[in-house]
Amino acid sequence: MASLKALKIRIGSVKSTQKITKAMKMVAAAKLRRAQSNAEAGRPYSQRLSDVVSSLAGRITIGPQSPRLIAGTGSDQRHLIVVAASDRGLAGAFNTNIVRTVRRAADELIGRGKDVSFFIVGRKSRPVLQRLFPGRIIGQHDTSEMKNPTYADAQAVASEVTRRFEAGEFDVVHLAYSNFRSVLAQEPTVDQIIPVRPTAAASTAATTTATAAVEYEPDEEAILADLLPRNVAVQIYRALLENQAGFYGSQMTAMDNATRNAGDMINRLSIQYNRQRQAAITTELVEIISGAEAL
Repeated sequence: MASLKALKIRIGSVKSTQKITKAMKMVAAAKLRRAQSNAEAGRPYSQRLSDVVSSLAGRITIGPQSPRLIAGTGSDQRHLIVVAASDRGLAGAFNTNIVRTVRRAADELIGRGKDVSFFIVGRKSRPVLQRLFPGRIIGQHDTSEMKNPTYADAQAVASEVTRRFEAGEFDVVHLAYSNFRSVLAQEPTVDQIIPVRPTAAASTAATTTATAAVEYEPDEEAILADLLPRNVAVQIYRALLENQAGFYGSQMTAMDNATRNAGDMINRLSIQYNRQRQAAITTELVEIISGAEAL
């Protein structure tokens, strides 16, 4: 059984930890408001751009002169998954959930006989993926100095991925990130970003407007050649914004749970300390009384 001094030291240690987790919760809550606002503000633009690109993709006939980002390589054997995670921990299962979703997607592709490789954004996902899929990580973008996601960071990742795609290193590119829903709900998602494929909604919209007198200057393929690289960067930028909001939401929840657990532990240790202290006092009293009676 621990001594009174050891219990007192442990109670003090847990109280110090509780102060830290409480402070981290307050900081995460303050940063969450801004991160959530940025994520919500970025959704309409990224969604609209994606719809425009998908709509234009549904209007053209794929041929040798079509942009490669929409025409593809003619194969779907080699897949790249861009894994957007966090550089920091203490956020519950935030990074674990992203890696788990990526693992399921990769296992499914490998089960179908596809070659899968990974490009890492955020270092927390690298150790697990390196262990699960050794030798399949082909690159990483350092975000350790990035306090808030910027479009320049997303553009750097998009340029590297696009360059490798144009060089023929892979045929299909997927983007994995955590879609922020609420403080308690983040939805890990894996979306295909290269080549762009017309969605059902875009095809329906193209059919609806087929009878309208719409002319493009320059033509659709020239517009797509300019929009497609920008769309890749915008979708990555949205993923970074969604990830940041999800990270702070998960961290706030994790630190709140840690603060509550620390409080429960302090209560248990305090009860144990008081019981042992009372037992020691009672023992001393019994010894004094017994000695007095003996005299």
